[in-house]
Amino acid sequence: MDQKAENKRIICVPGQRLCAVDEDTVSGSGTYERGGYIYTVLTGQVHIRKDKATKFIEVKPLGMETVVPTVGDVVTAKITVVNQRFAKCQIFCVGDKILNRNYRGVIKKEDIRAAERDSVEVQKCFRPGDVILARVLPQTELHHYQLTTAENELGVVIAICKSDPSGVPMVPISWEEMQCPETLIKEFRKVARVVSETNC
Repeated sequence: MDQKAENKRIICVPGQRLCAVDEDTVSGSGTYERGGYIYTVLTGQVHIRKDKATKFIEVKPLGMETVVPTVGDVVTAKITVVNQRFAKCQIFCVGDKILNRNYRGVIKKEDIRAAERDSVEVQKCFRPGDVILARVLPQTELHHYQLTTAENELGVVIAICKSDPSGVPMVPISWEEMQCPETLIKEFRKVARVVSETNC
């Protein structure tokens, strides 16, 4: 950043490249370094903090801190649309933090499972209303986050049987099936293997 940029009010958005890293300029709070450049993880204002000969590039949130999904995060989302090529969802948590707004996500057919990716049937993995755990992939489109469930710990964690009016959550009986505990009806899902904290 040049001297003019240091004196201006610069507002940035998550993932925006701020400047190059050099021996005098390093990443500070609200930013990260990748490939020789500094990027922001927050929506906020850029600040430059000097400590002797070193400049720390920092981003401070505008008003209250805003948490947004970033690459590699595990998010909780609710499936909204399912078709033959992908499932769409609304992201409402990042890790254990509840977001102050929902973000749109999409899981492409090839990102649902790690194995047999070409033979995956999206409708047998997710249904509208399912709550899932997914990991954020590098963003390739502006309007939504691309997600994957191609890990054992990722997939459906809460599902309601479509034919059960009582709305009792189903329980997993395998890595690809869940069952209603009252009607015993089974439905296909890409089931997440939830790890208990006591087993960690």
